[in-house]
Amino acid sequence: MSALLPDVNTRCAIAGGGPAGMVLGLLLARAGIRVTVLEKHADFLRDFRGDTVHPSTLEVMHELGLLEAFLKRPHQELRELRGEIAGQGVRLADFSRLPTQARFIVLMPQWDFLDFIAAEAHRYPLFELRLESEVVGILREGGRVTGLEIKTAQGAQRVRSDLTIGADGRGSLVRQQAGLRVQDLGAPMDVLWMKLPRRTTDDAQTAGYVQRGRVLVLLDRGDYWQCAFVIPKGQFESLAQEPITALHRWLESVAPFLRDRTAEIASWQDVRLLTVRVDRLEKWYQPGLLCIGDAAHAMSPVGGVGINLAIQDAVAAANLLLPALRRGVPTERDLARVQRRRELPTRLTQAVQLRIQNGFIAPGLAGGVSRVPWLVKLIDSSPSLRGVVARAIGLGARPEHVSAPLQN
Repeated sequence: MSALLPDVNTRCAIAGGGPAGMVLGLLLARAGIRVTVLEKHADFLRDFRGDTVHPSTLEVMHELGLLEAFLKRPHQELRELRGEIAGQGVRLADFSRLPTQARFIVLMPQWDFLDFIAAEAHRYPLFELRLESEVVGILREGGRVTGLEIKTAQGAQRVRSDLTIGADGRGSLVRQQAGLRVQDLGAPMDVLWMKLPRRTTDDAQTAGYVQRGRVLVLLDRGDYWQCAFVIPKGQFESLAQEPITALHRWLESVAPFLRDRTAEIASWQDVRLLTVRVDRLEKWYQPGLLCIGDAAHAMSPVGGVGINLAIQDAVAAANLLLPALRRGVPTERDLARVQRRRELPTRLTQAVQLRIQNGFIAPGLAGGVSRVPWLVKLIDSSPSLRGVVARAIGLGARPEHVSAPLQN
């Protein structure tokens, strides 16, 4: 049996060092609240799903006085969203009209985003990031969650807190152990995740391709494309029985300009399966515990909004819970306010994602999209509608603004 280390005491314990957990940790620490973020990995250097930092998040960076420093990190900027459907190019969104400081989407590996937030958070003495600290359970006393049990290389440990945050992603152990009920909304697809070299002559603005029953999304990471190849739900095992050259042919059929480099994917070992789930908790909280981000609502990859919605949750949680944390221990009523604030944007976003999944992506995977849909044609022809789409993707419903003050 491993040693039981001395307890850690903190005001707020956060399970998960993803976007929601790290941003909430930064906001609380800068406002004078002791916070401990628990991350099971040794660093952030691994492939994530979300690499798109939207104008809503960039506006939060601006409000924190961090936007200029953030944009000095290597990144690409997407000012217009374009796609190709049945061989025809279409314009889907124009971010230049948004009422924000940064009128574009930033493409940046999530590990770079998290490293930046961690560096800023460490400027505040009340912030602690504990790496290689895997959450293995929750603590309860008198019907209230009072912290987390963690496993470290040195032994087991208990982190006791006045407020516990579950920000440990779509496979959240916290929400599972808390017994919070999940509503599964369904998804007709999964995603194959892989890399291909990017040439300087490639078009960086065309982000998605729909052709011959195949759907491909490309994320510009400078010298390579992060490729998201959409497949029907549950078909990966049968597809992986084919020789890898079959995948090469599928990619080339959707985006012929990749033909000179698909051989860089040497085997199925170079491909990762991302299982798509869309769900949400019926209740995000119980006494002493609040779930945010993917732990509260797993989003579809449609629109790339997941990371940004998670950060909006973090901003709302900091704004609404800071007064209670300064008074003492947040009540269940305090936690309920966060869900009330964020549930409408979550439901609206998921409703749109489900409509696109079921009305466009599923038929596209079945080969049922042989021409550009009339609504896409209308958007392509209308600058105003492209602005509406940009606002929906870039800002979303009820964008949050930082009100938690900086502690002097």
